[in-house]
Amino acid sequence: MTESLSVEIDGRIIPVRLRRSAQARSMSIRLDAQDEAVLLVLPAFVSTAQGMAFVCSKADWLRQRLEAMPVARPFEDGASIPYLGVDHRLHHRPEARRGVWQEDGGIHVSGGAAYFSRRLTDWLKAQALAEISRHAVPMAAALNARPLGRITLRDSRSRWGSCSSRGDLNFSWRLVLTPPDVLRYVVAHEVAHLSEMNHSPAFWSLVERLSPGSRVYRAWLKRHGAELHRIG
Repeated sequence: MTESLSVEIDGRIIPVRLRRSAQARSMSIRLDAQDEAVLLVLPAFVSTAQGMAFVCSKADWLRQRLEAMPVARPFEDGASIPYLGVDHRLHHRPEARRGVWQEDGGIHVSGGAAYFSRRLTDWLKAQALAEISRHAVPMAAALNARPLGRITLRDSRSRWGSCSSRGDLNFSWRLVLTPPDVLRYVVAHEVAHLSEMNHSPAFWSLVERLSPGSRVYRAWLKRHGAELHRIG
């Protein structure tokens, strides 16, 4: 069950999303970079009032995080977003009948303004799936490990990809906003789990084989991940 709450920081109302966890042994909070909300996780034995008091006690921490938050980059006409790591200007073309297309360093979106964001998001997801599949299929074939299962996309805020015990791979569609080598690294990371369902030295050696320079790309995601979640 999720409760809707809020906290005031310097006159600004910040939503608080409360989640109770049977596994949690202590209270924890984090600031969601996507919608500037506080996620508060409470053990079952802690009251809501205690949890909110904990949030208020972290006001200085929240203030620092809010000040350091990257600027939001909404999907709107005239805005600029990275596509495969290269900034592209967004253009609303209401008179066109072409859906969404890339042309001359820009991304053009046809149709009514009310559908601009959804159409662009759907197009980016389709491009992400194509790019990810283009790398995942040959990588998995080269491993000669477990068969590659389904490839699906989500908008996960905690991880860029995952691999299930059945060999299904899941990725954040926002990888299409990253440079191609970064996207390839994340694909290599999850495909490597088809052979090594752990993070052992053998696993990292396999990742490096599939994506040379993986440490550089992993560091890129740590530096820029919050920015990617502020786009759209």
